[in-house]
Amino acid sequence: MDAPVITARDVSFGFGERTLLHAIDFEVRRGEILTIMGPSGCGKTTLLRLLVGLEKPRGGELSVLGEQVAALDEDRADRFRRRIGMCFQFGALLNSLTVADNLALPLREARGVPEPVISMIVRTRLAQVGLAGAEPKLPSELSGGMKKRAGLARALMLDPELLFFDEPTSGLDPVTAASLDRTILDVRRRTGTTMVVVTHDLASAFAISDRLLVLLDGTLRAQGSVAEIRACRDPAVADFVLRQAAPVTTGGGAPFVARHFADGS
Repeated sequence: MDAPVITARDVSFGFGERTLLHAIDFEVRRGEILTIMGPSGCGKTTLLRLLVGLEKPRGGELSVLGEQVAALDEDRADRFRRRIGMCFQFGALLNSLTVADNLALPLREARGVPEPVISMIVRTRLAQVGLAGAEPKLPSELSGGMKKRAGLARALMLDPELLFFDEPTSGLDPVTAASLDRTILDVRRRTGTTMVVVTHDLASAFAISDRLLVLLDGTLRAQGSVAEIRACRDPAVADFVLRQAAPVTTGGGAPFVARHFADGS
């Protein structure tokens, strides 16, 4: 069997006397979508920063793509980051460049690929995420959902072994968010890329994930399949899931559900 793409053993992190992550243990298997979810401030983004090498663990062992993250020097860290892709929360496109030039930048900087080949790869990646023909547009001409799709296309330009998402559906309306979820699943189906998603959007997490981690107050409280997380008896996990899933009530007392789960519950 393939070794795990990510292995975390008793990982902790903090600043000074403040500990933000406590004894985190999990693995990410090759080809799966693993989602790290929890409420705002629970440590999701901190864990993501550790996984991409922007921070080093205070304790424990963290291996990503066979590299001990805490031991990476500058040169090895640069080579490591070329093996991963990052989809930022708001796309992180360069406003002065067209969509095509935003996507082409990693290839121009890293590999010196001939321009005709770059143009072909740009068109292919945009088509994969549903943005065929968007090459000449500027980021200011894109909707929020289109910016996220363009960011995904750019993250795929170097054929990453591992793809990270930071709140991919944040700020999107329910229909656009569900469409982006389908695009993520389609990209995984086509490329087989291992994906790690950080989100507090429970509907999205349940729709796309093979397995989930639930972080609460810097502690890993549960991990498992969608069915296992829904059935988890840990009161704090159940409270998070039920609070996210429950309908809210309008001023007139009528129930209003902001977004449905993929299975209609």
